[in-house]
Amino acid sequence: MKKNRMVCFSILLIIILNSCGVNQNYIKKIQSMEEGVSSPTTIDELTSAITKYERRVEDIMLAQQSVGIWYKILATRYIDKQMYGEALAALQKAIMYYPANQNLYYYVGVCAGYMAKAELDFSATGSSAKKQNYLRLSESGYLRAIELEPNYARSLYGLAVLYVFDLDESNKAIPLLEKLLTIEKRHVDAMFVLARAYYVDYQFEKAVEIYDLILSTTGDSQKTADAQMNKKIVLDAQYAQ
Repeated sequence: MKKNRMVCFSILLIIILNSCGVNQNYIKKIQSMEEGVSSPTTIDELTSAITKYERRVEDIMLAQQSVGIWYKILATRYIDKQMYGEALAALQKAIMYYPANQNLYYYVGVCAGYMAKAELDFSATGSSAKKQNYLRLSESGYLRAIELEPNYARSLYGLAVLYVFDLDESNKAIPLLEKLLTIEKRHVDAMFVLARAYYVDYQFEKAVEIYDLILSTTGDSQKTADAQMNKKIVLDAQYAQ
């Protein structure tokens, strides 16, 4: 515990000194004092210096790894409290430490989607720029998560919902949902979204097929009723053509 405190203090001191524009030689002097290594010349001294500074690098990496984990935990705590703006800030920090973690990008998609819904036009200017920025941030989060993990079901579903209900781009949702249903064949919620996407895209026969699939899959009475009602709407639209 004491060693970890010293490592964190050293890192913090270096950051502070750098930010204040302190001479780099002074920073090196502090590091040398901590490790007991100044100007090694002999083979033994050089070997010892390398060993000590390798240990320092490992300590710094361990400390940074811990900070990254703490930001991830902080973000999930904010999400649990429905504090999505704060969660986004924590996620941005966490991504700096873990830029290839698909879960972080998934949560960016979720949080940015919620923030878009919270962007009301309080000034009554008719501008929706912030909302659109959040929506596109949500899209980019989901897309990056899928890029890192192509079969990431939650991101496939989240992005599809975004396309259908928020961005009015149902045609983009269709291949995502079709893929998702090859991964999770009984994902009834995904079936509902896919049926709606087909309907909006005037693919009425496919929409009816999906509603029939829902009726043969779900045992939930409310979802059964919703599927039957929606199927009727699609059939009426089909016959009206």
